Amino acid sequence: MNTILTTLNAKYIHTNLALRYLKSAALPEYNPVIAEYTIKDPAFNIVSDLFQKNPDIVGFSCYIWNIEETIHVIKMLKTVCPDVKILLGGPEVSYDVHHWLRRIEEVDFIVMGEGETSFKQLLRHLHGEISLEDVPGICYLEDGKVRIHAQAPKIDLRELPSPFRFEEDLPHLGKRIQYIETSRGCPFSCQFCLSSIEVGVRYFNRESIKEDIRYLMNNGARTIKFVDRTFNISRSYAMEMFQFLIDEHQPGVVFQFEITADIMRPEVIQFLNDNAPKGLFRFEIGVQSTNDLTNTLVQRRQNFEKLTRTVTMVKDGGKIDQHLDLIAGLPEEDYSSFRQTFNDVFAMRPEELQLGFLKLLRGTGLRLEAKKFGYTYVDLAPYEIFSNNVLTFDDIVRIKHAEDVLEKYWNDHRMDQTIEYLVTEVFDTPFDFFQNFGTYWETKGWSRIGHQLEDLFRRLLEFLETVEGANLQIIQSLMQLDYLQAQQFQPRKLWWQERPTEDQQKTLYAALRENPEMAGEEFAEFNLTEKELFKHTLIIPHYLDYQNFSNGKIVQKSGYLLTYFRHGQAPYFATIPSL
Repeated sequence: MNTILTTLNAKYIHTNLALRYLKSAALPEYNPVIAEYTIKDPAFNIVSDLFQKNPDIVGFSCYIWNIEETIHVIKMLKTVCPDVKILLGGPEVSYDVHHWLRRIEEVDFIVMGEGETSFKQLLRHLHGEISLEDVPGICYLEDGKVRIHAQAPKIDLRELPSPFRFEEDLPHLGKRIQYIETSRGCPFSCQFCLSSIEVGVRYFNRESIKEDIRYLMNNGARTIKFVDRTFNISRSYAMEMFQFLIDEHQPGVVFQFEITADIMRPEVIQFLNDNAPKGLFRFEIGVQSTNDLTNTLVQRRQNFEKLTRTVTMVKDGGKIDQHLDLIAGLPEEDYSSFRQTFNDVFAMRPEELQLGFLKLLRGTGLRLEAKKFGYTYVDLAPYEIFSNNVLTFDDIVRIKHAEDVLEKYWNDHRMDQTIEYLVTEVFDTPFDFFQNFGTYWETKGWSRIGHQLEDLFRRLLEFLETVEGANLQIIQSLMQLDYLQAQQFQPRKLWWQERPTEDQQKTLYAALRENPEMAGEEFAEFNLTEKELFKHTLIIPHYLDYQNFSNGKIVQKSGYLLTYFRHGQAPYFATIPSL
């Protein structure tokens, strides 16, 4: 029987690890074919491709981001292949099987939870080798009633075969994110998270994991993401793996981890700061909320003081980028409290700050207690909330406005110096800047159109023109510096209007040719020819003293900013006086 394992990934660059574990578990008796698509692919195209593979069995890996699109594919596939057996698995369908079996009548079986054992036994049944009663961890409809089989004993992860040795994956290893897990389970009980359902943490064989990482690197993998829910729960294990990755990493490879920051000891961070090459590691840290009552209600243990210590120490080390997560909509976190949470976390200036919204996932404790906290939510994946007893839908919408510009103006790091000035000198708090700008952005309709880099600068300036007390000369000067710092060549089209007149420009260039030291001794040492001076420099009116600015001080001073563009190096800046 021809078996296909498939899923709809969120993006092409993603790789589904679950399918590969199922395939490796099915071998050698069965050899399923893996076929991955994305949620952006037309359902008709996916069905056409699956149809041409002549399947007898198709297993779909289901998540909140793909379940609705997957349902469309299943219904179409069953129409053109009425005899095909449809299997579902994955976190989205494992915890409310009555709902899914009745909603998707085309489904023959759902594999619940950890699937390696159940999937292989189900294949044995479908091949006529064992009775259906002998297949653990599945559910199905029989005479209109839901039948549920008890789960198989937990797998000894140390005995699982590698999911990375498939020849058909080799051409894609360098083009996609490669996911790896060294453990399953989570020691915590956060009631909004599916990981809280499984008790305890189990580990894979350490040496086998190292061999898998060597294999991935040797075959071109560049981004390897550990999917362990808490990578550093065992300090000795984390240290051993960090040391291995430092010792054996290859140029251009990046490793990403989800860590629990408040349990990471200072000596571990110091080890990484001292030994890890810059850019080798990237940490994802779930903060979610700094409200103590909220964390208590969702059974989340978190010491924010220690978390701050870790994030700050890592940031000061300058080796590891950090991605911090927040969740808006947790119990008893109203708009004011979330504003405080945001400002608490932004104060650490993480390289990325993701502002997410609570989703009441099937199987989680918080979904079961939705009425207690007055939640209203969309009862289709991804189950995002509308409101609760302390947060209105209007509050949610305003926070979403902040999310949009946070992504564009902080996480993409297009104008860090400008944003730092705005959140410290112009607005009461960082959240107030992002939220107010986000609301302005929405009212202008900009969320529905595309943006070039120059548009982002112009639109921020347009918004700031409406802000009372904003010093637009300083702000525009900072924006110009941010813009020009990212350029290696003189930009052909500037986003600001103010330029020196032709006579002013002639006078300034004549003075520079006569006395290059006016732009600094370093500039004079460049010894530029007249042709190089005109081709590689830009002079614009400016209202900051760059010498003071480079020393961390903002001093307003009218003059001109000279920018010398050096290919392969950061531009050289200097303030030259008005003549």
